[in-house]
Amino acid sequence: MKFYALDLAQLIKERDFQGITALLISKIPLLIGAVVILLVGIGVSKLAGKLTIRALVRKNVDPSVHRFIKTIIVFIVNTVFVLTALSTLGLNVNSFLAAIAAGGVAAGLGLQSSVSQFASGLQILVNHPFRSGDYIDIGSVSGIVKEITLMYTALVTLDNKRVIIPNSTITSSNLINYTAEKLRRIDLVYSVSYDADIGKAKQSLLEVARGNEHIKETPAPIIAVCEHAASSINIACQVWCDPSDYWEVFYYMQESVKRKFDEDGISIPYSQLDVHLVSNAEG
Repeated sequence: MKFYALDLAQLIKERDFQGITALLISKIPLLIGAVVILLVGIGVSKLAGKLTIRALVRKNVDPSVHRFIKTIIVFIVNTVFVLTALSTLGLNVNSFLAAIAAGGVAAGLGLQSSVSQFASGLQILVNHPFRSGDYIDIGSVSGIVKEITLMYTALVTLDNKRVIIPNSTITSSNLINYTAEKLRRIDLVYSVSYDADIGKAKQSLLEVARGNEHIKETPAPIIAVCEHAASSINIACQVWCDPSDYWEVFYYMQESVKRKFDEDGISIPYSQLDVHLVSNAEG
């Protein structure tokens, strides 16, 4: 291509129009080949874009990033075909590729943190350890997922605070997803006096549990003595519900158990300390 440009420049300088025409005609097959490659590239890039969207849908990737990822794939495919077409015309693309590589390395070093966030965002969106609407816990932060982007994830806490967490922090931390499964267990412990009828106390807890429509019959509630404490008998009460009903059931149990114990005459003991006085028998 370099020699072709020099020859064309020389012919133009000499005003050799016949030579110019002959030179251009001799290059027509190469030009046609380059155009064909570009047209094929356009078709392949469109197909690659459609296949990318289908794959993302099958993977349940968040729709908000479908267009972004598709654009990257189409750009890469088009770049490959453009370089191929230029190479067909005789242009040396090695220097061009070297410049791109050098620019990529420089950009990578300068934007190392952003690249890390971007890669973490892709990991989250492809593997989807959580989705919008899930209640998750990441270290010292917990809340409902409101927004997932390539750079950060936004949570809304139970007291309505919006928390922005970098995606690299999420992928490098232990994550608890409380709503990923269909059911969630609520673990409660209630204390009764040593003088109380344990069987009656367990029956009272079972009746309270059966009185709430959000508490599942299957798996059945588990009610059993779990500890002989210093001042009380502690009874474990484990019930199952939908994740979205967790707090409603939790508060229901706390209030209803107190009312039921009062109704059935089951006492909830205060902390006690027995003091034994030993008299001195001397003298």
